[in-house]
Order: sequence, then C-alpha cells, then structure tokens
Amino acid sequence: MPVPVTLYGRTVRLEPLALHHAAALAQAGAEDRTTYAFTPVPHGLEAAREYVSRALADQAAGRSLPFATVNTADDRVVGSTRFLELDYWQGPLVWPPTPGVPHGDPLLAVPDAAEIGNTWLSPRAQGTGINTEAKLLMLRHAFETWGVRRISLRADARNSRSRTAIERLGATCEGVRRAHSRGLDGEVRSTAFYSILDEEWEAVRDIIELRIAAATSPSAPDPALNQECLRHGGPLIAA
Repeated sequence: MPVPVTLYGRTVRLEPLALHHAAALAQAGAEDRTTYAFTPVPHGLEAAREYVSRALADQAAGRSLPFATVNTADDRVVGSTRFLELDYWQGPLVWPPTPGVPHGDPLLAVPDAAEIGNTWLSPRAQGTGINTEAKLLMLRHAFETWGVRRISLRADARNSRSRTAIERLGATCEGVRRAHSRGLDGEVRSTAFYSILDEEWEAVRDIIELRIAAATSPSAPDPALNQECLRHGGPLIAA
C-alpha cells in the first residue's frame, strides 16, 4: 500500500484519515445536507466513526488512501477525500491481470494508476477554492511523487455540480456508462467517467494553478489567461 502522507496547501491540508477525525467529520456532515444527494456523507457521531473505520479497513487492505480535509484558516475539518482503485503494472506480466496487487514489498508499493473519489465538503467549504486546491495537491502527489500514468474520476451522471468541478480541472470525459450501478437514492444511476493522463498533467497543473491564483488575486484575471482556461473547460474566474 502507498505510505500515508500529509499534503499541505495554502488553504487546505489533507491529513491521513484517523479515528480522532470522527467527531469533526460528524460536525461537518451535520450542516445543511441538501448538497449530499449523490454522495455518502456520515450523519452523526456513530455514523462518522463507522465511516472512518471502513475507510481504514480499506486502507489496511491496500484498496485506498483516505484523507481528512482541513481548512488551514481555522484548522477545522470540512470533509474527506481519498485515493482508491489503486492499480499496479510493475513486475512480471501475469494474464489475466490481478488489479490492486503490487509486485514486491506491498509496504513500498507505488501505484501506476489510481482514482480520486469519495470526496465531500461541508456547505461552508463548498465554493471556497478548497476543493480545487485539494485536487491539485492530490494530483501533484500522484503524478510527481508516485509517477502514475493515469488518474480517474467519476460522478453520478445526474450530479451536474460534481461533473462541472471535474471538467474545470481539465479532466477528459471518457463517456457515460449507462445504468452502471445503484445510486445513493436507491435509483439505478448512470456514471460519468473522467481521466487525466501523465502526458496531460503539465497542462492541467498549469490551468489549476491559474485558477487558484485568480481566485486569490485582488485584481481581475488577465483576459489572456481567461481565454487559455476557456480552452480547458471553463473561465478562470469560475474556480
């Protein structure tokens, strides 16, 4: 499994998820829950403890690397996110392949592909730029520390808010898998799949950094930079 790590940004800190985060997660999840229609978010302290325990069990099994999302302005936990669907392509070729099983020492494993998902934020943190910077931190770690070939993201096809956020990162939509699974509301959902490849990372990173810079700048964004962002999924000022 990849080694747990803390990722530091200007507005956000991603800490390895632990049981001591449960109370803060319960508090964050207790805010207005109308934005959680498509996302599993714990409701109450016991649910938060169970949420963390399941995440840590997945981590111990090498299936994910979960984080608590912390607002650096007040050190308040405002949500959670994780790497999951870890895949390893090193070592001897085995057919059929066995996804999620690294070659060699599993404690030193570095994935070749992964997914970013199970992301949620409290309403007070939504639209603040925290999600954008958190994604930058995770993508930078994946591409520049692990050296992955691909990062995947997905969303319920009905979740226009999440799909817009993913597209503004510069991810490429691979299509919608119809009637893919059962949704959180019990209905059969279709799922939109997105990806970023290693050869695309430099351009994607530049666009995300421009969005963050524009969001924190006291002056209006440069029109030329805004046009550059329009070619990669939306206006700069929409970060």
